[in-house]
Amino acid sequence: MTHAKHSFQNSSFHDLDAFVALPRLGGLALSGDGTRLVTTVSTLDEDQTAYAGALWEIDPAGTRPARRLTRGAEAGDGAKGESAPAFTAAGDLLFTAARPGAKNADKPALWSLPAAGGEARLLAEHPGGVSAARATGAAVVVLKADATRRAADLDAEGETQKGRKDKKVSAILHDGYPVRFWDHDLGPATPRYYALALDDDGAAADAPLRQIGADAHGHLTETGYDVARDGTFLVTDWTSPEGRGSIRTDLVRIDVATGEKTVLRAADDDHEYSVWKISPAGSHVVFTRWIRSTPERPSRQELRLLDLETGEDHRIAADWDRYATTVNWLPDATGLLVTADEDGRSPLFHLDLAADAVTRLTDAGAFTDVVIARDGAAAYALRSSYEFPAEPVRFDLTRLADGEAPLTALRGPAERPQLPGTLTEIETMADDGTRVRAWLALPEGASDQSPAPLLLWIHGGPVGSWNAWSWRWTPWVMVAAGYAVLLPDPALSTGYGQSFIDRGWGAWGDAPYTDLMAITDAAEVRDDIDETRTAAMGGSFGGYMANWVAGHTDRFKAIVTHASLWALDGFGPTTDASFYWAREMSEEMQEKHSPHRFVGEIRTPMLVIHGDKDYRVPIGEGLRLWYELLSKSGLPQEADGTTAHRFLYFPDENHWILTPQHAKIWYQVNLGFLAERVLEKGPQELPELLG
Repeated sequence: MTHAKHSFQNSSFHDLDAFVALPRLGGLALSGDGTRLVTTVSTLDEDQTAYAGALWEIDPAGTRPARRLTRGAEAGDGAKGESAPAFTAAGDLLFTAARPGAKNADKPALWSLPAAGGEARLLAEHPGGVSAARATGAAVVVLKADATRRAADLDAEGETQKGRKDKKVSAILHDGYPVRFWDHDLGPATPRYYALALDDDGAAADAPLRQIGADAHGHLTETGYDVARDGTFLVTDWTSPEGRGSIRTDLVRIDVATGEKTVLRAADDDHEYSVWKISPAGSHVVFTRWIRSTPERPSRQELRLLDLETGEDHRIAADWDRYATTVNWLPDATGLLVTADEDGRSPLFHLDLAADAVTRLTDAGAFTDVVIARDGAAAYALRSSYEFPAEPVRFDLTRLADGEAPLTALRGPAERPQLPGTLTEIETMADDGTRVRAWLALPEGASDQSPAPLLLWIHGGPVGSWNAWSWRWTPWVMVAAGYAVLLPDPALSTGYGQSFIDRGWGAWGDAPYTDLMAITDAAEVRDDIDETRTAAMGGSFGGYMANWVAGHTDRFKAIVTHASLWALDGFGPTTDASFYWAREMSEEMQEKHSPHRFVGEIRTPMLVIHGDKDYRVPIGEGLRLWYELLSKSGLPQEADGTTAHRFLYFPDENHWILTPQHAKIWYQVNLGFLAERVLEKGPQELPELLG
């Protein structure tokens, strides 16, 4: 099955400088009266070495062009741009930014653009930096910021953090787990919640930031939360140690005025919890109950509704076999707008609570950052797909009772870039009769007379899906170079039901691998694909699969493995959340499904890519993979001891390569490696990177 899509030429994807300069949208904020819609646009700074955010206002009616509200990214003097917009009840626009005017201009503080106009004013700052802010329907804002354990107040906190900085102390003494996350160390400061009172003019009241609760140290790391509209309480995830290096996540209510904590749902051996949203009246909360995984039992999630007065809850949408990715209450509390992965998309759904029925409202695209007008007449979101990056849209909710929410594209801050090819879909049947589908991005001119070389791109996760635009892994750069890029969803992918995840649980080298080979077979029989020139690429779990592919087939001319798992027994204890992976990786699974066991079978040239600040898949995986490719793989070395394998190392990058110039190098080295090995063009001219 194929469906041809739009075709464009002369795109930005042929020029990496033009590509990294493309603006990137993220996040939406809607004013209480529904008249103002704001997003963040990230663009290159003056030196072209980083991205900085600015706030832009979008006309909710779709009539006026978008207009820029802040220019911190261009202001110099240490300004680093703005992010995390939110509106107060009075209509002032909050945002976080590290800019002059604060005591510590290097840390994000909370700022406000008054609804009446004028310059931004400083509302609140914290020595640890403000990481998030939630406005409420009352004159109160709830902030999240990092504080040390023993500092009695903000002045003492500032002295403690300044003392460490001045004395160049970076050591951290831990008494628990975890000790780091993704790309940063945890501690000695950990997240806290604070309340900020606003006066009638929307400025900070005389009272300073007030910490909400006194026993939060170490319990709010990487947790989600929501604040009641009246500002009286919040509901948060609350992590706690449970022994042997494991942590559990409870669901907790905290009173904003008193800091009193109430455990709404306590985790046990079978369940954990995470919060979604509090109802408009503050009477109910939607949360997820996670079925805790074991090596034999895959994780499952249940969407549940808790009555805060009675303390009773029940499962909702029990017959809907999907994982929610965002949840929002309708203003009249009759239902929810929910997004979830489905069949290579991430549609918007309506969950009618009375009927406990779910209706899909959209066809194409992946939707994020949903916000709903207080009158319930409209909703807004960012929509993307593999045809275009995130752009704003409006949903008409007046026909929601009929199962419809007509969509209108709004005038956003950035034009949709032209693509250098076309997008289509393919599918096949796995050996067990399961349908496996994929996106296929084809270059201009691909035909039976001029078939394109094929790149198999394998997604990470492993519980995930190729369904939304990615700036980190953009197939169109490769398409612009003449490659067809295959983006499949094999076993373990979301959007196809729980049974599709179950097929690959604890057996990563089985169904995920055979699914990938089956969909590659389906692509290669096409007349516009050259099956003699193929390569495979993957990052994170996709890198694991790339390593597994390398040890189990010689069908590809080159393989790229980015931030990849190599030896599972080494990865498990050293990743940033070892307890999570231990719930799936038994010793038997690690032994049977570890790619390093098959290094002697690898005869395909491999490009290994890894960042030293990667705490999710630590650098040791990349270093061991590189050494064992050189010392043990089946690929013969040259007479002078050199090899066809390559190792691209980024000392300052994390799990993903995020800075603009490094992103350019990432694509340049990939394209050069593939041109040499797949297109057989010989050694390519590359940036001056060799030692």
